[in-house]
Amino acid sequence: MITGSIDYCAIGQRLRAYRIAASLRAEEVAESLRISRAAVYRLEKGEIVKIETLERLASLLDTSFASLLGIDTEYYSSGDGFFERMRQLEEQSTHIYSHFDPFSFLLTSPDYLSHLGMMLNESSENIEAHKYATTLAILNERKSQFYQSVPKVINLISLRNVERFLHIGLVGNLTISPGRKSERMVLARKEVYHLIKLIEDQAYAPTIAITQQAIPSIAFQIFYQHDNALALAMSPFRLGELPNVTTGIASITSSEDAIKRYRHLFDKLWQDSAKDQQAIDLLKATLDKF
Repeated sequence: MITGSIDYCAIGQRLRAYRIAASLRAEEVAESLRISRAAVYRLEKGEIVKIETLERLASLLDTSFASLLGIDTEYYSSGDGFFERMRQLEEQSTHIYSHFDPFSFLLTSPDYLSHLGMMLNESSENIEAHKYATTLAILNERKSQFYQSVPKVINLISLRNVERFLHIGLVGNLTISPGRKSERMVLARKEVYHLIKLIEDQAYAPTIAITQQAIPSIAFQIFYQHDNALALAMSPFRLGELPNVTTGIASITSSEDAIKRYRHLFDKLWQDSAKDQQAIDLLKATLDKF
């Protein structure tokens, strides 16, 4: 039996994320464990009794028992599983410190998800159209949840990343025709205008700063629930131009040392970044170049 002060709900959330990462349906997990599908859903809600069940699940989902418990770092080699885990952490968070390339998906326009689907299909034209259905569904849920719960997103954006975004446009590969590329550059411009409007209106309470300094190539988010740091997520997956949701290994840790170091890096870059009207002017000047 499992006893002690264990966060069963968090274990269940990790189980769901790892199941999605493994591209397994609840029915397939149930069959492997010789339990009912309803029992699998109960496990994912945190209704866990036997430690042996977690050990079997860890083996089935290709992770470690310690990772399921939250003792060790979580690793995701699938964008789907990682994005689901991000959704879970965002749901619990009151504020989030974020650096994504070119900027956080949560700050994109309502039209962006359909553009992303187009780019993903372009990036892998030999893959069936439904391949990314799960990815887009999870991202749609993340965006809807963000609008409803309104966590404060403190978003650090690299001007170099914005410039590349505008130069390349919303494309999945670089072999599209010049006419289509021009259309995609227009879509990228609309996203930057949307970003400017967010700064002007402070819609959904995001705080946005633009840095011209060198910035890490790896994306990261630090999740907080009031004064309590929940986790640090680091990701190679990209939802901007030339997106990638299939190749790489993302990680999530609650290590106090890791969170402290990334927060220090964030604060250092944030201090000298352009904010408010200065950030708006910088983005508008960048748009004038393209």
